[in-house]
Amino acid sequence: MRPILHLLTCILILLISLKDCPADTPESGKPNIILVITDDQGYGDIAAHGNQMIKTPNLDQLYQKSLRLTNFHVDPTCAPTRSALMTGRYSTRTGVWHTIMGRSLMDTNEVTLAEVFKSNGYRTGLFGKWHLGDNYPLRPQDQGFETVVQHGGGGVGQTPDDWQNDYFSDTYLRNGKPEKFQGYCTDIWFDEALKFIEADKTKPFFAYLSTNAPHSPYLVDPQYSDPYEDKEVPKKMAAFYGMITNIDENMGRLLRYLKESGLEKDTILIFMTDNGTAAGMQRPNPRDLSKKQQRRLSKGKPITLETWPGFNAGMRGMKGSEYDGGHRVPCFFYWPGGGLTGGKNINQLTAHIDILPTLAELCDLTISSELKLDGTSLVPILTGNKDALRNRTLIVHSQRIETPEKWRKSSVMSERWRLVNEKELYDILNDPGQTKNVAAEYAGVVKYLSAEYEKWWSSLTPVFSRYVTIGIGSRFENPAHLTCHDWHAPIEQVPWNHQLIAKNPVANGFWVVEIAEPGTYEITLRCRPESAHHPLKKGTARIQIGDLKREQAVSEGDLSTTFQVDLTRGQKKLQTWLDEGNGVSRGAFFVEIFRKE
Repeated sequence: MRPILHLLTCILILLISLKDCPADTPESGKPNIILVITDDQGYGDIAAHGNQMIKTPNLDQLYQKSLRLTNFHVDPTCAPTRSALMTGRYSTRTGVWHTIMGRSLMDTNEVTLAEVFKSNGYRTGLFGKWHLGDNYPLRPQDQGFETVVQHGGGGVGQTPDDWQNDYFSDTYLRNGKPEKFQGYCTDIWFDEALKFIEADKTKPFFAYLSTNAPHSPYLVDPQYSDPYEDKEVPKKMAAFYGMITNIDENMGRLLRYLKESGLEKDTILIFMTDNGTAAGMQRPNPRDLSKKQQRRLSKGKPITLETWPGFNAGMRGMKGSEYDGGHRVPCFFYWPGGGLTGGKNINQLTAHIDILPTLAELCDLTISSELKLDGTSLVPILTGNKDALRNRTLIVHSQRIETPEKWRKSSVMSERWRLVNEKELYDILNDPGQTKNVAAEYAGVVKYLSAEYEKWWSSLTPVFSRYVTIGIGSRFENPAHLTCHDWHAPIEQVPWNHQLIAKNPVANGFWVVEIAEPGTYEITLRCRPESAHHPLKKGTARIQIGDLKREQAVSEGDLSTTFQVDLTRGQKKLQTWLDEGNGVSRGAFFVEIFRKE
């Protein structure tokens, strides 16, 4: 008996000690988080929102049981949305107001969702699109994500991405190292996210599942696009819808996994998109219309198209637009264990900047009091307070230039009003299609919203003259690989995807880099990535980094040319030239910089 009593006593002591120690598991009160964000899918690109053509049965199922933010806004393009989502701060404040041109790089002083979750004991993983910098210290693994499987740049086939990638069986980066994968890109992101979730059950997790689909180029297995083409959906839109149908299929797989694994109750699932639709509405080309259609279009009257015209939930504008169709997007919250269910609409004005403070409250996360968030927690309205957050003003804009311009493509939003481009006022409750400008009738509203914009703009101006730099010579990334995607230059001078690179444009721009360590560096210039084995043209290569200038001859057939230079620590502008003679000169589209030990 004594051994048995001793054993029971030991078990009792162990249980008492465990009771006093917080368990490092979701059961300790920390729910898991899965944040799914798709690329270029608009509010109208879901069947449950009224689209009678697209098939999204799994998103429809999620819609039926979620809390739906029906007045949820993001930036009109992707990188700005992602920086605001990651930080809870307006995108321009983080240094991001474009998708290329060095203005999609997020300031490393910003504190990300991943860093917040990681510091609170969560495992963190990103799967798919990052688009806030491809070099140290801007990469997701530098910004709080422990597990990363990603493509380069803002999409598969963009300049920083692997040269051979085409959405099918591509080479992606696992924690910064190239790895060949089998299958379609979206399937891979979901596969890797599920592996990450399964890998460790001792800690709660934050999984950021960020698809590049349905962003262009519109590449998908015909089994997904053919059914739409058969119904006379235009070819590009049919592929776009097919990519969304594939996303929906993967969402079904995720939902089944959560239920079958028992994780559903302890997991907050958020589904959202990053801007208005890119291809979910036909953009009529006047050259393709009859004279009668052209006349109606020129007078601002609707025209009838022979094929499916698309669906935008009655909103004006698409991706990139300052009108609601450019930035009002789906956002579903589902958490059975926390009461975030019921298939209810929440119509208060909300935005991407609210996600971080909301998750911080839902998950009881400790965050620094020094964080100056622009967003606010949505917990009051998620938990049933219908009167909360009724008197707020939010602002979005689309700049896409080197230095922001005041009032450019902007929307100042309240629950009832939209002040667009300083001059146009719309009563969004009574005119959701933004068809009638009532600025003259409501001068007081215009004055109030203009004042709100002025305060917001003044708070942003300090960042306009700053550069977010690319790290060079760090032990965390040596060599560094730079591409023209991040050139500071006029937009027409930036070959941001592989198709543009293949045209060999006469273009140039500069990078802003931060030399981490003084020393001897090798700077190698190429017109294609090393794997392409593409020769340079005979001529002269030049570089300037800071005040240092060098030039050397390039021989016929050279695949690259390398300069060896001594550099001091600090921020510098770097520019390259490949002179071919006869006045033809291009920048090197790909540059490798190696610090010699």
